Amino acid sequence: MEQRIHVIVGHYGSGKTEFAINYALSLKKSYQKVYIVDLDIVNPYFRTNDEKAKLEAMGISVIASPYASSNVDVPSLPADIYRVFAEKDAAVVFDVGGDDDGAIALGRYKQYFDAETPEMLFVINVFRPLTADCQSVCDMIANIEAVSRLQVTGLVNSSNLAGLTTKAELLAGQAVTDEVSQKTGIPCVYAAGLSSVLEALPPDFSVPTFSIDRYMALKF
Repeated sequence: MEQRIHVIVGHYGSGKTEFAINYALSLKKSYQKVYIVDLDIVNPYFRTNDEKAKLEAMGISVIASPYASSNVDVPSLPADIYRVFAEKDAAVVFDVGGDDDGAIALGRYKQYFDAETPEMLFVINVFRPLTADCQSVCDMIANIEAVSRLQVTGLVNSSNLAGLTTKAELLAGQAVTDEVSQKTGIPCVYAAGLSSVLEALPPDFSVPTFSIDRYMALKF
């Protein structure tokens, strides 16, 4: 049976939130109701909740902390999260705050996750300082698994330099992602990027690709 619960984790600036939004939109092909839960209670700069109106216009229901997109730094979790576990016919994407600090929030819902065995994807960008090599990525995965009490089930290579990204960056990231996969036994499920980057990949590139459209903007 296809998993309906998807948890997206990764380091700050990995492209995690952009991937989570695009992933939620892709689930609309299979589910009439799709939620995206903004659990990014750590990072105030890229938040799914900032694009709530746009996402809901596209048919994605957004659940976020009452303090998201505000200047109030309170790690409050929305009570509406329990709704996504109750509605068994709906798909849900959890956008989880970077690193193990943000993943702590997942532990509160462990009994609900255990009942359905969610997909948990770790998004890798090798051009971020704490995920630049295999060992660093493996260490972060281990820390996130320890505090969330969930297991990463798949890797997503989203290596990018924002608007400067070319196929060279994605291929460099794939080399590290493959090394992480070999070391941990976690499969690489996607190489994610803008369609212009994916179309430039060599014909022998064998990893499934996931095309990203940009929805998020940096807010100061």
